[in-house]
Amino acid sequence: MKLSVIVPVYNMAADNKLAYCMDSLVNQTISDYEIIAVNDASTDNSLDVLRKYEKENPGKVKVIDSPRNRKQGGARNLGLKEATGEWIGFIDSDDWISPDFYESLIQKGEETGADVVGCGFTVVHEHTFEPGRVVLDLNPEQTGVITKEKRKKLLQNCGSMVMKVYRASLIRENHLSFPEGIFYEDNCAGPIWAMYYKHFEYIQKPMYYYYQHEDSTVHTITVSRCTDRVKASELMLKELKERGFLEEYRDVVESIFTTTFFVNTLFSYMRIKKGRKLSFVKYLKKRMQEEFPDFRENENYGKYMDEEQKKYVNILMKNTLRFYVQYSLLWWYRDCRKK
Repeated sequence: MKLSVIVPVYNMAADNKLAYCMDSLVNQTISDYEIIAVNDASTDNSLDVLRKYEKENPGKVKVIDSPRNRKQGGARNLGLKEATGEWIGFIDSDDWISPDFYESLIQKGEETGADVVGCGFTVVHEHTFEPGRVVLDLNPEQTGVITKEKRKKLLQNCGSMVMKVYRASLIRENHLSFPEGIFYEDNCAGPIWAMYYKHFEYIQKPMYYYYQHEDSTVHTITVSRCTDRVKASELMLKELKERGFLEEYRDVVESIFTTTFFVNTLFSYMRIKKGRKLSFVKYLKKRMQEEFPDFRENENYGKYMDEEQKKYVNILMKNTLRFYVQYSLLWWYRDCRKK
């Protein structure tokens, strides 16, 4: 088998989301591939939709029905256990891809000897193959045979894991998987997997359609999701330590952890109107002081922050309560002005 595509599915039947994704998968131009769709204990009729595609595409679509909700990472792990392809791909079940997506990526990989190949994506707000905002998020400095310096550049921006294909040997030989039971699994898995790339290639073309809608994770910030983001980053750091990568790549791991664990989580959390607790902010600060006390001296610190955020991080590191009250009042005032 040339390719296995793993699709985690949870409650995506409404508004034709799952069907649109599956249509793009069963109509790929590559031959000799399988689609492993994992129903992650959906409570809508997603399983019925998947069974329909399995019946209409015998030998191509395989459905795994998980009785327990494992979140996206757990569903992907179930798919990995069943995958037989030389290459492995992942797709979110509310997104879709161009017909030549996998053929183009695998062809590039086999021509160059790469073990991972990625491409650009386009952000869309309706079911269409007309491109919206195009994002080509990686550059030639991150591609080719991976040196230590190239790996550092790649780690600073791994890109999404669904916009790539991976040689199965890379995954199996290095015992790679995803964290289960939490959102933001890519925040953990992405940097760990990138530590093992030997040759990475990138196609400067938007072939992945990233669908933005009201239920998208990126649009749904809650206390529990901020907690998950913290868990994902802490799991990443723990595993990088255990696999022996922390010291060699300490500066870039510090930068990643500062962004995903601390900055992104902190300012998302502070925008939540109900359920916020000072204790959570104290925990973020405490963990940064324990793991990377000099994080603000990192050469990449502030790269993705504005001046206001830098100002409030400085306040937080001096006085947690002052930060909490002052930043809360700032957004209360801004919300009042909108009304």
